[in-house]
Formats: sequence, C-alpha cells, structure tokens
Amino acid sequence: MVASSPARFAILIFTALILGLTVILALPIASRDGNGVPFVDALFTAVSAICVTGLTTVNMATQWSTFGNVAILIGLQVGGVGVLTLASILGLAVSRRLGLRQKLMAASDTNPSRIHVGPVAESQAIRLGDIGSLLATVAISVAIIELTLTAIIVPRLLVAGFDPWAATWQGFYFAASAFTNTGFVPTIEGLSQFETDPWMLSAIAVGVFLGSLGFPVIFALARFWKRRTRLSVHVKLTLVTTFILFVLGTLAILVLEWGNPRTLGGQDDIVRPMTAAFLSIMTRSGGFSTIDISEMSGSTLLAMDMLMFVGGGSASTAGGIKVTTLAVLFLAALAEAKGDNDMQAFDRRIPTDVLRLAISITLWGATIVAASSIAILRVTEAPLGLVLFDVISAFATCGLSTGLTESLPDSGKYILAATMWAGRVGTVTLAAALAASQRRQLFRRAEERPIVG
Repeated sequence: MVASSPARFAILIFTALILGLTVILALPIASRDGNGVPFVDALFTAVSAICVTGLTTVNMATQWSTFGNVAILIGLQVGGVGVLTLASILGLAVSRRLGLRQKLMAASDTNPSRIHVGPVAESQAIRLGDIGSLLATVAISVAIIELTLTAIIVPRLLVAGFDPWAATWQGFYFAASAFTNTGFVPTIEGLSQFETDPWMLSAIAVGVFLGSLGFPVIFALARFWKRRTRLSVHVKLTLVTTFILFVLGTLAILVLEWGNPRTLGGQDDIVRPMTAAFLSIMTRSGGFSTIDISEMSGSTLLAMDMLMFVGGGSASTAGGIKVTTLAVLFLAALAEAKGDNDMQAFDRRIPTDVLRLAISITLWGATIVAASSIAILRVTEAPLGLVLFDVISAFATCGLSTGLTESLPDSGKYILAATMWAGRVGTVTLAAALAASQRRQLFRRAEERPIVG
C-alpha cells in the first residue's frame, strides 16, 4: 500500500494512531479520578491531540492523570511533526540512511503536490535530494524551539507561584502545545492570569508563529542563513501572505472589538493592541485565547472565521487551506484582471496545475465546513455564528471555541471529530485516497468554452 498509494497509507496510519490513543485515554489510569471517561470524550480528545486542534469536551487541566497527559503530549507531538515525517526520522535513526521509498514518503508529507500528481517540478520548495537534510531540520528545530520556549516560560511560571516541578512540566506542555499549534492549556485558570503579561503571551505567540510557517520554510530559512541561497517562491509567498494576514487580522480585531466592554473594551488602552495581535496569530491555528470568544461581536467572529479557514503554511503544524493556497488564488485573480496568460510572483511563473490544486483544496474545504455546519445545526439548533466558528476551528485545526463544543451532544462530538480528522488529513490527501484509481489521461478531448459569470 505504501508504494501504490501513499495517501491511503497516510490516512490508515493516522487513523490507527487516533484509535490507539483513544483506547489509552479511555483507560481508568488515564483519568485523575480513576473512573475513566466516556468513549466519545476519549475519541474526541484523541482526535484533537493527533490532529493538533485543541478543541476539548473535558477540562484538560483536571480530567487527565500524569499518564493521560503524557499520552496526550506524545500524541500532539506525533500529529504536529507529521506521521510520515516522523516515520522517516525514526527510520533514519535506525538505519542511518534513507532509502528511495522513505524519501518519497517524507517528500509527500512536506509537499502534498507529490501525492496529487507524483514527482513535482524543480520549482517546488523541497527537492528529493534535500529530504535527508529536511528531516534533520525537522528533528533539530522541534527540539531547539520547544526547549527554548520551555526555558523562557518556566521562569515566568516560577514567578507566578508554581513549584519547580509544576513549572517545568507545564512550561514544556505550553511550549509543545504552542509550537504544534494545538492550544491545550494545562493550567486550571487557563491563560486568564497571564492575559496582560507580554512575556508569557509573546513566548506562546512566537511558538505558534514558528509552527505555522511549515518545516520547508524553516528549512529554507536555515539554509539561507548558512549559505545565502535564493529563497523559493513558496517561502516568499508564505512569509509575505502570513505577514499581511497577521496585520489585517490585528487591525480587524482591534477596530471591531475596541468598544466591546466584554472583550477588548474592558482592557487598558495599552493592552488592547497586544491582545488583538495575540488573537490574530492564534487564528493561524494556535487556539490559545485570553478573552471569552463567545462575547465577541458577530462581525469579529466572521473575520476570524476567514482567518482560521486560511490557516498557516503548507507542511506546518497549522491547518486550514494554507496561506499559499490563498496567495495562488489571489495571483490568479490578479492575472485575470490584468489580462495576463500566466500567474507570476517574484519574477517566476506559477503553472496552472497549482491553480487547479488550490481551487480543489478550497472547494473541498468549503464543502467539509458546509456539511459539518449543517449537521451540527441539525443536532443542536444553536446560532449559526457560533456553529460556523467552531466548525471552521475544527476543520482548520485551530482550537478556538465559542464554548459550543463543550455543550455538544454525543452526535455533535462525533461530527466535529470527523471534521478535525478531515481537516488534518488534508483535503488533497483525502481526495487522492478516495479516488478509485490514480491514472493519467493519454488523450485530450475537443475544446468548448462554457459561459462563466
């Protein structure tokens, strides 16, 4: 199955890991009270951890024992790094080398185009010969970033009154949850005690930002730092689009919530821009929040819906349709408006098959969100704005919630768990796996143009 369909193999392994973690979390030893949790809550938490989403149906700070928390932490690390990438890292550690099959598996995980159309052109971000270096970058970057974040967060927790063991454990938990873009919070009070603390919020925001860039971007930046090599179009599009969305998101939240006394309006003027910037970064897929999302206005929720749907960078710990997908769609619209035959960015031409893939990803994503929203509305009859927000958060593996998720009936939890699964597996991988066959058409039919618009 690995050779014939990497997409189906990825989904199979991913699903098996979810089921395995579900069984572990359902054990009495995984719960602090020793009574265990219902199967639906164990499944939902397992999906949320492996899919690095952060949505919860139980109190993460009080429900799980040390055994359960360790299992969840391992699950979100595996989900964040990527199943196939992690498998290749382990294979490299055992055999000291990567075979062609292992390289192809890792390449598929870092570039979904390889799953969709096979080997891709030279212009893609990661070449097959770079996979060994990429895997080393993944392993090193995960270790360095999470340990550095831990070293930054632990002193702040000690100052806040945590004992050394609790500060170290929860500091690493915060670091791993931030870099993997999961958004699980190990403290009972959540982030409420740090809502005006620039040190703590900056550390978490940096972790989320780095995780949302994607390992190919981190790899390219590390290579640029050492050798001053040219940055690819993928890297430039990811960085530029991420920055633009961050600025627009910050301004939108700041303007729309400035006068809301239940959110930003209740904070000091100097704190409001920090909170808006923090929430804008969290829409990349972070899931942390210092305010009550349910108290936000409908206009702000809609703006955050759009930001969450886009998500972060390709092959990152973030979800959504990805920032490069949005960039390609914008470039296509720009080329059409200018009358150009080709999409262009940074003095490079972008092939049309990338546009087709971007459109496919967007349509699949919108279809999943629409179907899930209709199903949740049917079983809960909750307001559309709240349902749409939590469904998009689940699809984009973001983790921000209006509070609806915790009150869902069991049927709603299963629906949202399936949405998280589909969002993390990836629309391209899912489409390729569901296809009856992957074949190339050896002929072209006669052309005829329908009327559009």
